[in-house]
Amino acid sequence: MADSRDLNQVRADIDAIDQDIQALISRRAQCAQRVAAIKLEDAEAARLRGEPEAEVVYYRPEREAQVLRRIIERDPGPLAGESVAHVFREIMSACLALERPLQVAYLGPEGTFTQAASLKHFGHAAVCVPQPTIDTVFAQVESGECNYGVVPVENSTEGMVSHTLDNFMDSPLKISGEVELRICHHLLVAPATGEGEVVKICAHQQALAQCRSWLDRHYPNTEREAVSSNGEAARLAATTPGVAAVAGDMAADLYQLKTLAEHIEDYPDNTTRFLVIGREEVPPSGMDKTSIIVSSRNKPGALFSLLDPFRRAGVSLTRIDTRPSRTEKWAYVFFIEFEGHLQDPAIAAIVAELEEQSILLKPLGSYPRAVL
Repeated sequence: MADSRDLNQVRADIDAIDQDIQALISRRAQCAQRVAAIKLEDAEAARLRGEPEAEVVYYRPEREAQVLRRIIERDPGPLAGESVAHVFREIMSACLALERPLQVAYLGPEGTFTQAASLKHFGHAAVCVPQPTIDTVFAQVESGECNYGVVPVENSTEGMVSHTLDNFMDSPLKISGEVELRICHHLLVAPATGEGEVVKICAHQQALAQCRSWLDRHYPNTEREAVSSNGEAARLAATTPGVAAVAGDMAADLYQLKTLAEHIEDYPDNTTRFLVIGREEVPPSGMDKTSIIVSSRNKPGALFSLLDPFRRAGVSLTRIDTRPSRTEKWAYVFFIEFEGHLQDPAIAAIVAELEEQSILLKPLGSYPRAVL
């Protein structure tokens, strides 16, 4: 049937729908408040029974991943399922803040892609706290100052972030989730700096590497300086004449920079993956990954022996990387990431077999695969 409504009628329908949506969001928020009350009641009842006091867990990564997946799966259009899921991500973030706002440490300063990844994963109602180094992100979560942390772990063109992997060697923290973020780099300067006045280009070393070919073509003789983050590069560009920064939209807006060139990354599908780190283990969500650290005895076929249990069980590896063990010269540990959850019988059997033949095995956690 043809739609015969005129413009005023359609606008009136939109207003009525908006009112219904707002009422439903309020109902959802009230349910979130009741969830918080139930958790506190259960904790108080456990205390009265003399049970050891445990921290009340408000954020459930596996639950949120399941909700977002269902939203995408049942989306009827015309909006894309992921677009609708992003809207629900913010609703869920605001509802969670009614229970208890999450404190999230991230590799700062403000304006970094790690901040953007934190907001993508936790929503804008989370309190994101910048940290100067990856080490301090881990320290803030270990101490309980922050509930979770977000750190970069690999880039699709430049590979693994070794410093993040090294921190897992001695840390008790678990991986609680992952975030994938499309990385778009721009060449940014202060409003008063002209294109011909750029004498230095600053960025994180990975950002400079991701834009190497473009910079070689357009600024072959301009000095390049690696700094602690793209956010720091943007700050320098805003305060230092002649300095340009390689950074993203968030940094451009935060430091009020103008764009000399957009999308200067060498590969159009440039993507960085970030890990969410926390203190609790995450139950299965139904679509999970697991990460472990393992070190084998130095003998012929050692790596094959580590990988063969996965082959026999039909479990797909999604990442394998090596790092020096730091305890023995020319000895290495393997970071292995694979599909499945530590509570899955097949995965538990693989881990048990690896424990028998390795000199070190440390599970880093099972966590939901990135949804958005």
